[in-house]
Amino acid sequence: MPTQAPRQIAPALLSPALNRRHVLVGSASALAAAGLSTWSPCAAAQAKPLPAFASWKDATATIVHSATTIETKRSAFGSSVITPTEQLYVRNNLPTPDAAVVANRDAWEISIEGVGKPRTLTLRELKTLGLETVAMVLQCSGNGRGFFPSKPSGTPWTVGAAGCVVWSGVPVRAVAEALGGVDGGMRFMTGTGGEKLPEGLDPKSIIVERSVPASAMVDALLAWEMNGVAIPLAHGGPLRLIVPGYTGVNNIKYIKRLAFTAHETDARIMSHGYRVSPPGGKGDPSQPSVQEMTVKSWINSPGPDSTALEKGRMQVGGVAFGGMHAVKRVEVSVDGGKTWADARLVGPDLGKYAWRQFVLDVRLPAGPHVLASRATDVMGNVQPQQRLENAAGYNNTSWADHALTVSVA
Repeated sequence: MPTQAPRQIAPALLSPALNRRHVLVGSASALAAAGLSTWSPCAAAQAKPLPAFASWKDATATIVHSATTIETKRSAFGSSVITPTEQLYVRNNLPTPDAAVVANRDAWEISIEGVGKPRTLTLRELKTLGLETVAMVLQCSGNGRGFFPSKPSGTPWTVGAAGCVVWSGVPVRAVAEALGGVDGGMRFMTGTGGEKLPEGLDPKSIIVERSVPASAMVDALLAWEMNGVAIPLAHGGPLRLIVPGYTGVNNIKYIKRLAFTAHETDARIMSHGYRVSPPGGKGDPSQPSVQEMTVKSWINSPGPDSTALEKGRMQVGGVAFGGMHAVKRVEVSVDGGKTWADARLVGPDLGKYAWRQFVLDVRLPAGPHVLASRATDVMGNVQPQQRLENAAGYNNTSWADHALTVSVA
């Protein structure tokens, strides 16, 4: 079959709005002003070291924001579907537990409640009840916060608080069935983390405890393995609740309690935290909770670290996912969204919860080009142009925010 000729697309004319948000590749000062990562000898010297619990991470592929927040560099995603564990982002709401919790993984205990025969099970016992594997996008609720002009408090993530990960463990539904089934009237599945809580505080004010609809148990796992190895301490080992399609905070690390409940937990991280509040407002139970993810994509290559791009043929590629639904289509624009062309989905399809890689073969003339991608899921939901403005900078799926400006010589 003859090779299809690369698509010719006219050079972009930068709009004032895009000029404010995006930067020319190679311009370190502009990159910094836009909140995008850039590298220089000075910046490298000032880079924060990896925290001890994640010292095994790849320092060249990550950005350390704080002792509990580590971002994957946009340029590090590469062209493989699965995100290597040493590059995957870290976001912990509480200090990481002592490494002693993974010294004897099989002895870890979890209490199962809201079932016919509630009891405490060890990880060793869980392993006898079933096994499944799922590939899914793990993404922090605040991924893309760094693009908000309002500069919400919290880590200014761009795209790197996400990754595509393979988890293995026992299906939650199998555990519930083994213990007599879920009790009637239980509308929620509530997970409680096993982090050590600071003394002198109301536990409900600080504990990591989240509720999701009980229907989420259909695909949920109690996972002990990640990307083929035991889950590292940094990512919630020895045992983590995995709820495919839901944002990271709902995937409870160090899970010690899984309860089917009639009501949502009243823990503050649920009742007031991770709520989509209006700009200037504060979270409360009346506002939408950050739970299911929606369709999103972004371009990784050529990216903000690309230099010396020469005019002519090149491959524009990135990742796309639908959250709760599979990706059906990805379009790419090289003129800031004025015109679009269908990209090709490449690599293996690992299921509806995983992301898909896409690529568009183009020829770019010399000059600046605004690269953007727009995904559509199988339900017909289209990635929006604009972000949903909110106080905490959650759920940014804007294709305009995630666009990149590159300069071709």
